[in-house]
Amino acid sequence: MFMVAASGVLLLLGLVVASSVEQHFEDLDMEVLSGKMELTRQALLRVRTEEGLTEFTHQLAYSLVGHHGMEVMVIDAEESVIFATSHAGFDPALVVRQAALAPDKPTLWSLDGHTYRGLSAHLPTDVSGTSGQPLRVTVAVATDIAHHQTFLKGFLQTLWLFVAGAALLTGLLAWVAVRRGLAPLHAMRTQAQGVTALQLSLRLPVQTIPRELAELAQSLNDMLARLEEAFKRLSDFSSDIAHELRTPVSNLLTQTQVTLSRARSADDYHQILVSNEEEFERMARMISDMLLLAKADDGLVLLQRERLQMATEVRALFDYFDALAEEKNLSLTLQGDCEIWADRLMLRRALANLLSNALRHADSASTLCVSLKTLDTGVMISVSNQGDGIAPEHLERVFDRFFRADPARQRSSEGTGLGLAITRSIVTAHGGSIRATSTGGLTTFAIILPFTRPH
Repeated sequence: MFMVAASGVLLLLGLVVASSVEQHFEDLDMEVLSGKMELTRQALLRVRTEEGLTEFTHQLAYSLVGHHGMEVMVIDAEESVIFATSHAGFDPALVVRQAALAPDKPTLWSLDGHTYRGLSAHLPTDVSGTSGQPLRVTVAVATDIAHHQTFLKGFLQTLWLFVAGAALLTGLLAWVAVRRGLAPLHAMRTQAQGVTALQLSLRLPVQTIPRELAELAQSLNDMLARLEEAFKRLSDFSSDIAHELRTPVSNLLTQTQVTLSRARSADDYHQILVSNEEEFERMARMISDMLLLAKADDGLVLLQRERLQMATEVRALFDYFDALAEEKNLSLTLQGDCEIWADRLMLRRALANLLSNALRHADSASTLCVSLKTLDTGVMISVSNQGDGIAPEHLERVFDRFFRADPARQRSSEGTGLGLAITRSIVTAHGGSIRATSTGGLTTFAIILPFTRPH
């Protein structure tokens, strides 16, 4: 397209130049022809007799000596030629008609393989005819334009050759320019082909590519970073699932094999089935929690929002955890109140996870406090307990699935390791955020939810 556009511009420019040159030649010819016509007009006005007309033709012949290519023809009223130069063999009727239709307008005449540019006009004399009117004659002056046509022909041939050469050269240059311009894209393609599931850490060199492609490369790098992070989370999640399910399955398998190794009483079988039931319940909770997290990650959690008085919801949870708090001699306190539009069951589950986690790690005879505050843009619900603190490097990871601060990753019999991850997913589904702080043994989980009303 660049080659076609450039060639079209050159061709148009050449045609404009050719037209200008041709017009210039016509102007030069018209200047000469108009001069000869005016000279003839003035000479005819001095003719007062018919004999003087004959003398005029002789004078006209003398005045044309040395004017090569100039042809003159004089025709009387009866369309008879009374004077003509050697090559002025134009058709008298044609000349008279041209003089009547377009006097003093240039025209082209062809004669014996030559082309002439000529003027024709009816000119008066000072001779009176039989009717008493001045005798008029038709005068045609013409010049051979063969040299102009030869020049224009050569010029156009040169122009076409130049346009053709320029088109080829432009096409070559355009090909080189496009190839060089697309070279970074080819390099990006080659590097992108090297990205695999095992090599997600590869990045495109933003500094070595043109600025026009830098934003694209940066976007691709950002995409690769997100994919690498998601793939790592998925890989860790798969490893965690395998690790968490391996222990209960192994326990069930071992216990079953031991049970089947010899005959046992009905009471022994009953105790074994009760023990297996606990493991199955724990596995069922884990699978249910993983399904909820998977739906939350895909944005498939549908919220049934309703207006909630949070103090009422927290007191209901206190009633549920009251027995566990009494076992550890813990005091449950509530401060403040707020209203929020949220999914009752989901929000209760999130708060239950926080309360369960706080009760598990709180010191005996301490106080577990739930604070409710109304902010400018939403509400803040915080759960605080005094007890086992969280190391600063673990504060951001406590919401990861199956994360445990203990490096040994020992399986806890009290939970699946998904409670805080589920809490964060529920809060995120409500458009809120959650954070954890731990200082001097005081650990606080704070949930911030926006004021969101159903449409």
